Amino acid sequence: MDFLRLFGKEVEFLAGIRRFWHHLIVINTSLRNLKNMLLPDWTPLNAVLDWLANGFWQLAWWQIVLFTLAVTHVTMVSVTVFLHRHQAHRALDLHPIASHFFRFWLWLTTGQVTKEWTAIHRKHHAKCEQVQDPHSPHVHGIKTVLLQGYELYRAEAVNKETLARYGHGTPNDWLERNLYTRFSWHGVGVLLVIDLALFGAAGLAVWAVQMAWTPVMAAGIINGAGHYWGYRNFETPDASTNISPWGILIAGEELHNNHHTYPTSAKLSVKPYEFDMGWVYISLMQRVGLATVKKTPPKLAFGAIRPVADEKTLEALISNRYEIMARYTKDIRRAFKDELQAMQSRSADVAVIKAAQRWLHRDAERVPAAAVAQLALARAASPVLDKMVVMREELRQMWLNRSHTREQLATDLQAWCHRAEASGIAALQEFSLRLRAARV
Repeated sequence: MDFLRLFGKEVEFLAGIRRFWHHLIVINTSLRNLKNMLLPDWTPLNAVLDWLANGFWQLAWWQIVLFTLAVTHVTMVSVTVFLHRHQAHRALDLHPIASHFFRFWLWLTTGQVTKEWTAIHRKHHAKCEQVQDPHSPHVHGIKTVLLQGYELYRAEAVNKETLARYGHGTPNDWLERNLYTRFSWHGVGVLLVIDLALFGAAGLAVWAVQMAWTPVMAAGIINGAGHYWGYRNFETPDASTNISPWGILIAGEELHNNHHTYPTSAKLSVKPYEFDMGWVYISLMQRVGLATVKKTPPKLAFGAIRPVADEKTLEALISNRYEIMARYTKDIRRAFKDELQAMQSRSADVAVIKAAQRWLHRDAERVPAAAVAQLALARAASPVLDKMVVMREELRQMWLNRSHTREQLATDLQAWCHRAEASGIAALQEFSLRLRAARV
């Protein structure tokens, strides 16, 4: 219900824009009637009234709507490709022509300073879900981030320490110093003049939507809902989620859990059913020489099953740890279903393990305090599930352990696979065999 209530406020805001637009259409109609019935037939006055009613482009209302959707889409693409993937994470390089187009467009449509956005986003990754996180809904509250996300951004933008520590490598040429940063808000003023000139009075609505689009979609929904609601492909240390498997409206930023798993990847979709609109544009730009992709999500490959796990297996595990652990999660769910059926067949109480089902695959530090006791009871009631949880944590330690040498870790992995295959748990045995077949 909180989700519906909070998102209802976002919908209400957009509905307000729609009502405003409707009123402008009524005003335009009234201007035409006023011109025809009450005012003298004077050429300059007729020209002014005609401009107010239709603008220079003389577009129908649905054409204005399509134009507005198109330009706000370009703004979202500029944010995700230039600010996010190129500047903040260096996932791709951009040709100077493409880079400067994005810089100019963002100055014109958002007043965004590249260094500020980049620094704040990098700090978000460095301090994710901690007190220092500029916009975590788990620190500031989901309602605050959804409805006041832009205000949180502006508050952090004046933090000189944040800009100095995290804003390195951003543009610092003459145009950046003397126009884009020095007169950052003049661009949106120019845009207002352009919208009024093109669409007359309706240009106010076009401009209002353009001004609201990024604060609502990016500062509100991605920073808020993207760490609160949705599905997770990977067990990352933070609370990031994928809002939708189809990243179209916000140009791929909907796939936020994927991004936090592979932050330096230029591509945000990882599953066959996921779609990243931003990646479509990056791919097209790369074909014509305007972009060079530096990194994409690693692909887990399999070959023949090795006789024993070795250093190559260890390398494949560490390089593809998120994908491998996602597969382990599927095996935990499979083991849970088998155990549930086994307990039901012997008329055992299954309520205990059902209560802890959603926490079996979570890292210990990500299990809420209120669920720790439930998880402990479930593990005590089911040795199979307990074994799956214990083995998962042991496997996770393979890349968290900083004290062991590579050779020691390879030996530990061999021992882990031996225990898994001797466990008598089908899901665990099959997982170990697949792990021994993993390749980089």
